[in-house]
Amino acid sequence: MERIFKSRLAIALSLMLSIFVIGVFGYRLLANYSWIEAVYMTIITVTTVGFSEVRPLDANAKVFTVFLIVTSVFIFGFAISVVSEYILSRNSLQLLKKKRVKNKIDSLENHVIVCGYGRNGQQAAERLQAYKKPFVVIEKEKSIIEANEDAVLFVEGDVNDDEILLAAGIQKAQYLVAALPDDALNLFVVLSARQLNKKLFIISRASLVSSVKKLQFAGADKVIMPDKIGGDHMASLVVMPDLITFMDKLSIEGENTTNLEEVEITDFTDQIDCQSIRDLDLRRKTGCTIIGYIDPVGNYIINPEADQQLEPKGKVIVLGRPEQIQKLNQMFQIGE
Repeated sequence: MERIFKSRLAIALSLMLSIFVIGVFGYRLLANYSWIEAVYMTIITVTTVGFSEVRPLDANAKVFTVFLIVTSVFIFGFAISVVSEYILSRNSLQLLKKKRVKNKIDSLENHVIVCGYGRNGQQAAERLQAYKKPFVVIEKEKSIIEANEDAVLFVEGDVNDDEILLAAGIQKAQYLVAALPDDALNLFVVLSARQLNKKLFIISRASLVSSVKKLQFAGADKVIMPDKIGGDHMASLVVMPDLITFMDKLSIEGENTTNLEEVEITDFTDQIDCQSIRDLDLRRKTGCTIIGYIDPVGNYIINPEADQQLEPKGKVIVLGRPEQIQKLNQMFQIGE
């Protein structure tokens, strides 16, 4: 649309310049006006302001003036219509785009709401995209939204406004990530979100150690300190660089593939009879290896034995190459 508008506007400007040049040379030749007089007569004629003539015109000059007035009216009308059409079309497209985004958000369930699209929010969004987890980002900076709206669902507004949280589908959301750079703002977000959805799993960023307990008290299930994690990570790279680099590659390989998968036992029991890890036999079926088990209470068992009993509300952590993880998901219809 921008390209079409620029093309039509260029045509309109070319026509306006042409009629101006024709007018100046016409009065210069037909009425024997000086250049200043010709310019003056052309401007008052094409703009139809109604000032008096420099001096009386003969028949030929009058006919030329009539031609100049009629032609300029059509050209100026065309130019105004081009600009008006562009403004109206742009507004209509914006309305349609907002309606389309709203419909997409309204159709989401068990999605993630990311509050703020700064460094941490953007990183969270990229990871969620890699895991193909549906999410919505709340951001108030219009420039940020316009630069990324083709790849991300945005709700424009202040995250501390309950109406904005509701517009992001908080009542049907499963997770909320408060990634704002200010601890006080994250605290207000956590308080508001917890009031609107009691079952929501809330993850909040914190910059200060003193803010961690406050955020937890306000309702955050997990509080992350990016600066602390970054420092620990850099120190670990000094002590055991190869191990940390290997662990970094475990979770994500490339942009859209994963090496780790968290699977609920109910995803298996609906299709096969499995009382233990041995019964699942995932290594033979998919090539994946179970490296962890989480029981319904939340206890973590690292590298569980083959005879580890599985409970319906438990989960297994599976490790494999991207193609093995994909085979696992396809075989048991996980995530569908």
